Amino acid sequence: MSTVFTGDIVRLPGFSAGRGRYIAAGPGGPRGISRLIIMELGGTVGIFLGICFSCLLLISAWKRMHKEGKLPPGPTPLPFLGNILQVKTSEPFKSFLALKEKYGPVFTIYLGPRRVVVLCGHDTVKEALVDQAEEFSGRGEIATIDRNFNGFGVALANGERWKQLRRFSLTTLRNFGMGKRSIEERIQEEAQYLVEEIRRTKGQPFDPTFFLSRTVSNVISSVVFGSRFDYEDETFLSLLRMINESFIEMSTPLAQLYDMYSCIMQYLPGRHNRIYYLVEDLKDFIAGKIETNQATLDPSNPRDFIDCFLIQMEKEKGNPSTEFNLNNLVLTTLNLFFAGTETVSSTLRYGLLFLMKYPEVEEKVHKEIEQVIGPNRLPATEDRLKMPYTDAVVHEIQRVTDIVPMGVPHTVIRDTQFRGYLLPKGTDVFPLLGSALRDPKYFSDPENFNPGHFLDENGRFKKNEAFVPFSSGKRVCLGEAMARMELFLYFTTMLQNFSLKSPLHPKDIDVSPKMSGFGNIPPVYQLSMLPRCPRASAASL
Repeated sequence: MSTVFTGDIVRLPGFSAGRGRYIAAGPGGPRGISRLIIMELGGTVGIFLGICFSCLLLISAWKRMHKEGKLPPGPTPLPFLGNILQVKTSEPFKSFLALKEKYGPVFTIYLGPRRVVVLCGHDTVKEALVDQAEEFSGRGEIATIDRNFNGFGVALANGERWKQLRRFSLTTLRNFGMGKRSIEERIQEEAQYLVEEIRRTKGQPFDPTFFLSRTVSNVISSVVFGSRFDYEDETFLSLLRMINESFIEMSTPLAQLYDMYSCIMQYLPGRHNRIYYLVEDLKDFIAGKIETNQATLDPSNPRDFIDCFLIQMEKEKGNPSTEFNLNNLVLTTLNLFFAGTETVSSTLRYGLLFLMKYPEVEEKVHKEIEQVIGPNRLPATEDRLKMPYTDAVVHEIQRVTDIVPMGVPHTVIRDTQFRGYLLPKGTDVFPLLGSALRDPKYFSDPENFNPGHFLDENGRFKKNEAFVPFSSGKRVCLGEAMARMELFLYFTTMLQNFSLKSPLHPKDIDVSPKMSGFGNIPPVYQLSMLPRCPRASAASL
C-alpha cells in the first residue's frame, strides 16, 4: 500500500530542529526527502567551496601585493571586507593612530577592497607631500562625493585637468585680491555686519553656527558670485544648511562605511545617499548663477570668478584639449564656495568654545587687543605682527580643532619608492594631518590646548613647521592666505567688541567633537556675547 503525503511537515532523522532542517511533504513523497538530503549535501559542498574561494582570494591578494610592489606592513585583510575589524567607522582617525603604534608611521590598510597607505607624523607627511611632491600629487578617492564630481572641479581633478584648473583658480583669486588689501576690506566689512548681528542678541544665549557661516560665506561669495547675500535671504540660509549638513554627512560612520564599500552601497537605498542629493542641489544653484552671468556677461569687465572662467571658456573654445567647460566651471565654483564657507566657520565655532573653556586665554587676548588696536579702530592684518599672543592663540585653535584630521586623500601618480617601500601607481595615500598637528616631536603638550606651542621664551611668536592644517606640497589649500586672514580678523573683531560667556562652568565644557570622520565636527552649544564697548554700525563705514 503506497504512502499518502498530505502536506504535513516531516522532520527528517539526523537533522536537528535547532538547525532548522524541515521539509514540507507533498506529492512525490520519498523523492522530496531525497531532494532534501541532496540539498543538505549541496549546502555543505557550497560552504566548502566558499572557504576554498576565500582562501584563493587571500592567496591572490597576497601574491598581487608582492607582485605589484613592496608595500608597507599592515594588518591582514579579509576578502572584500578588508580591515573592517581594525578600523572603527565612528573613529577612523583614532583607529589609524592605534595601528601606527603596531606597524610604524607608514602602513597599509584595506578599506574594504580599497588599498590605502597611511602616513603618520610630520616627518613622514612632509617627506611625501613636500620632498616627493610630484609623485604624491594625485587626488585620491572620496567615494561619498565622487559620483557628484566624477573627477571634475579643481579639488578632485587629476593630471592636466587639475594643473589647468589650479593655475587658473590661483591667478583669478589673486586678481580678486586674495592676500591683498581688497579682500581684507571685504573681511573687515563682513566682520562689522557680524558684530551688528551679534548685538541684536542683547547678551542672550544663542547657537553661533549660522551667525559664523553667514559672515564667512559672504567673503567667498563676493569673490565667486560678485556680491554678498543678505543675512535673512532664504536661499542663502538654505545653501548654508546644505553645506553644513553635507560636511556632517561626510563624517558619519555610515559615510566611512560607504567609502569602504561604495561599489555595492551606491546601488542601495538609504541615508548614505543623502549627501549625493545635497551636493546635487548645490550644483543646481551654482548652475543657475552661471546662467545669469552668461546672460549679462561683459568680457571687458569681469565681476567675479564665474565671469573670468566664462571669458576663458570663450578664448579656448577652439582648443580640443581645454578643460574650460561648464562642467568644470560648476564644480570648481562649488569647490571654492564649499571650502571657503565650512572649514573657516567650523574653526571659528570651535575656537569660541575653546576660549570659553580657557577664560584666562580669552582675557590675555582682550588685553593685547586693547594695547595694540584699542576700542574703536578696525582690526587689520598688519596688527598680527604686534600681537604675538593672539596670533599664537589663533594657531593653537587651528591645531587642536584639526578640522580635517585625515587630510584629503592623495594618490601616487607613478610607481614610487618611499622609505624602502614600492608604492604602485594609483595607490591611495592618507597623509594624516592630525598626526602632524599632534606630533610630540614638535609640540610639547600635543593633546592639550596651549598657545605656548607658538611662543618662544620671550613671548614672541614662533613658527612651527608641523603646523599644517592647510596641508602642504602641490595640493596645499587654494584659499590658505584668505583663510588665515579671516581667522585673525574675525577673532580679533569679535573679542574687541564682546566678552564670551557660557551657560556652563569652564570645567564642564566638553570640547570633544560631535563626530569625527572626514571632518571633526564641532559640538553644538550656546553662548552669550556681552558687549565691551559701543561701535559704529556697518552701514556707516
